Amino acid sequence: MDPYGSLCDDFYINMNLGTEMELPTSRETVLHFFERIQKTYPTMRNFYSRDRGDYVLEEDKEQGSYRWCTIEPRRVCSGQVNPEAVTDALSQHKLVLELAPYNLSVSPLDCEALDLLYGFDFTYRGNHNQLLVEALGVNPAMERVAEIPGATVINYEPMITIALDAECRQQFRVSVETRTNAYQVRTGDYPEEQLSVYATARQYGSLGPDLTYAETMDRLNEVCQEMLETHVIEHVLRPLARTIALK
Repeated sequence: MDPYGSLCDDFYINMNLGTEMELPTSRETVLHFFERIQKTYPTMRNFYSRDRGDYVLEEDKEQGSYRWCTIEPRRVCSGQVNPEAVTDALSQHKLVLELAPYNLSVSPLDCEALDLLYGFDFTYRGNHNQLLVEALGVNPAMERVAEIPGATVINYEPMITIALDAECRQQFRVSVETRTNAYQVRTGDYPEEQLSVYATARQYGSLGPDLTYAETMDRLNEVCQEMLETHVIEHVLRPLARTIALK
């Protein structure tokens, strides 16, 4: 498994391309796009549609490591869960981005936003929100609120987004998603759920005439990996893993 996978219970890399115009939905177009992907990844053979008009092609999920791809009304998405290497997932995303302009008529002008997301899931049976307070702390201005005697934290999902250029077109966000609700806190009955940390690089707006989607994703990947290595791993992921291990 990729070294990032050793930091958590489940690790994945997703790519989302949002478009300004609706994507084509004809039977021939959708099937041809997925058949081209399947030609490169023949184990992606589970194809189905959702009620809201999404089309999905994926591998069997039972193995724990799998690929998937979707066409939504205004979004093309690709992901790999627990990849053997980061390059495996990135190669898949590049293929999708190289096919989209020709198979789905997605012009670089049509880009609403391109996201590359590194996701890290931690399995924990307990109050996710309280765990985050212990592992990561809270803003000093809010610290006294969390320390009120008898109080229990029931909602704490820290998130920060920064712009990396003057026009705010390239951004990076770190966010945490908890899955504990007030009923579980009240009853003390906590299922084994996954707490998620997302590191996302995003490019907003139409691409320049000299840029392809694949090249833009490479730039976003550089941002993600730099932020992970310099900030997120040591200050978010490792503290979470240590705190869970002590529980």
